[in-house]
Parts: sequence; C-alpha cells; structure tokens
Amino acid sequence: MIFAVAWVIALFLLLPGLVTIPVAFNDSRFIALPQGAWSPRHFETLFTSAPWLSSIADSLGVALASTVLAVCLGTACAVGLWRVRPWLAGLVGAIMLAPMIFPPIVSALALYRAWVAIGLYDTWAGVVLAHTILAIPYVIIAVTTSLSMLDGRLEQAARSLGATPLRTMVDVILPNIRTGVATAAVFAFVVSWDEIVVTMFVSSRAVYTLPRRMWDGIRESVDPTVAAVAVVLMALTALGVLAAIVVTLRRPARNT
Repeated sequence: MIFAVAWVIALFLLLPGLVTIPVAFNDSRFIALPQGAWSPRHFETLFTSAPWLSSIADSLGVALASTVLAVCLGTACAVGLWRVRPWLAGLVGAIMLAPMIFPPIVSALALYRAWVAIGLYDTWAGVVLAHTILAIPYVIIAVTTSLSMLDGRLEQAARSLGATPLRTMVDVILPNIRTGVATAAVFAFVVSWDEIVVTMFVSSRAVYTLPRRMWDGIRESVDPTVAAVAVVLMALTALGVLAAIVVTLRRPARNT
C-alpha cells in the first residue's frame, strides 16, 4: 500500500515534466503532441541554431562565474560568522540571507535601479553580480551547516603551532568542510542557471541566458524547441542524480 501511494505521488510530480518528452519529438512548428511519426527536428534546432547555442553559452558563463564568486564570498562570510559571537553571527547572518527572503520581483526592481545608476545595466558584470547576490545565501547555509560539525579546537591547535589565519583556513578549515563547499557550489550554479526574473530586469540584449530564451520562445512564437531544451535538462538532471546514487552506494563498499 505504501509503495503504491509512493508511485502515485511520484507520477503526479513527474507527469508535467514527462509530457514534454513527446512534445519535443513532434514534427510541428508549434507545441503539440505528435500526430504521426516522431521527429528529432527540434533537438537539431537546439544544437545547430546560433541563438540557442549562444544562450547556452551565456548561461554557462554567467553560472560558472557567479558560482565561483558566490562560493568564495559566501564561504568567507560563513567562516567569519563561525568565529564571532552567536548574537552577532545571528544578526549578520539574517542580513546576508535577505536576498533569499525577499520576493524575486523586489530584488529585481532594486537591482535594476541600482545597476542603472552605477552603469552595470545590460552588462556581463551586472548579470554575474546579480546572480552572485542571489546565490550567496545558499552558500552561507550549506557552509555553515558543515562548520557546525567542525571542532573549533582544530583551528586553535593550528594557530598555537604558529599557523597564520590564511594557512589555517587553507590547511585546516577548508579540507574539513569541502563537502559543504561542494554542495554550496551546486546550489549556487543551479540558482544562477534557473534565474530569469532578475535577469530580465538587469539585462536587455547583451546577455541572453537560456531561461530567458525559453521564456521568449513560449511568449512570442510558441517554439517547440523549448520542449527539447526541457528534455535535455531533465536528462542531465537524471544522470546527475544517478551518478550521485552510484557514488553513495559504492562508498561503504570502498571503505570495507
């Protein structure tokens, strides 16, 4: 009974995404279920069309750059909060988590006004910084979770042996929280890769990310290539999940 309910819930959650698979293989110029033979024409468009390839490159570039910035800044902030008094860490932490709490439209409007005022509107730097601001809270949460399981006496021992703060950070703290940092990097990349609301406010034509191209494909021309993009992203996500499961299952066997 429990397994049956679990399967029903899984199908309910996955069905909207699974519907895009036949839509991606239809032979029509519009979004529709296949009426006859299935065709890969929309996947060919995705991987041969200059606009779609350009948007993929833009999304990858922005996501990678913002991930690096967010992980560096967020990790430094989390370690700093780990070292200060709890009441101060709570106060500063609440401020740093504000981008996660505010509605996306509020952040988008605020960043739009700020970026126009300082000349970052519709620039690569502006989009990367905007995504970095949105991703930092996720990095802080993931790294702080790892730091909560780290014995503070390790840092004290390193400092007592003459290690500088930088060397202590590199040789003692980071190796012990590498799982949290890796998790933070994944979260930051996903946040940037999926972001569309802020991107539409802080950029016009210079940076045209994949989510924005998909949005325009649905809003302007009902392009079935959007379904092909969705299928590719679902396949990549499924491969990532399977790889994580395999690594998790093999880890105990490797230690025995």
